[in-house]
Amino acid sequence: MPDAIQTLTTIDAARALVRAARAEGRRIALVPTMGALHDGHVELMREAREHADLVIASVFVNPMQFGPHEDLARYPRTPEADTDRLAELGVTAVFMPTVEEMYPDGGRSSTVVTAGHLGTVLEGRSRPGHFDGMLTVVAKLLAIVQPDVAVFGEKDAQQLFLVRRMVRDLNVPVEVLGVPTVREPDGLALSSRNRFLQAGERADALALSRALEAAGAASDRGVEAMLAAAQGVMQDDSGVRLDYLAVVDPRTFTGASEHHRGPVQVLVAARVGTVRLIDNATFTIG
Repeated sequence: MPDAIQTLTTIDAARALVRAARAEGRRIALVPTMGALHDGHVELMREAREHADLVIASVFVNPMQFGPHEDLARYPRTPEADTDRLAELGVTAVFMPTVEEMYPDGGRSSTVVTAGHLGTVLEGRSRPGHFDGMLTVVAKLLAIVQPDVAVFGEKDAQQLFLVRRMVRDLNVPVEVLGVPTVREPDGLALSSRNRFLQAGERADALALSRALEAAGAASDRGVEAMLAAAQGVMQDDSGVRLDYLAVVDPRTFTGASEHHRGPVQVLVAARVGTVRLIDNATFTIG
């Protein structure tokens, strides 16, 4: 039987738990999620436990980060299974607020944290407003829980960059930790959306990780060679519709120049059937 876990549905309950933990001198970690937990989330929880005495996981499908034509209603929701899995991982509490609890003025916040220009490129170009909604809910969660550390997955590379920048810009006293992407044995990055892939589409989805591998193999020849190698893989798979492919400087998250030397992140997004997937990997040029 898993250990007991507290299920918190109100902001007041979450704050009460945090106050009690602080009074005992305990160190707190927050792991924000949208639920439908998989092994990638498991690694986030394990990392959080390494850095804190008390781990709070949030499970909240945030409507502000979904566009009008995106899959908010379709997004998988498995609250009972999520709670059981978190209990098995030794998570202290799960914060599962309703939309009304988080956004009492009609499902959205009147005050919005904007991602600026970087919120309009790559993922932001394909999903207008997504990063403003994401940053707004993360800012709210950080204000509610006031953790010492907050843990995010590196698969959502642009999200992680923007969260770190927000924390720096707004002087939020929290350490943001990134956890490497967890993959299936064949290389497919774990995602809550993978469950929607049909049998043939599951094989097509491997084009994303193969494209990253091809880019890495060409890293000794520079940025353009990396892009060409990755594009070649994506073009060879007719079951994949490429959204974007980019090589960025991880210090700025802007496009790396042809003369760049040092670390780069290769980012890819594509649709396989009706499912939109993203992936990334870090390599070193030179």
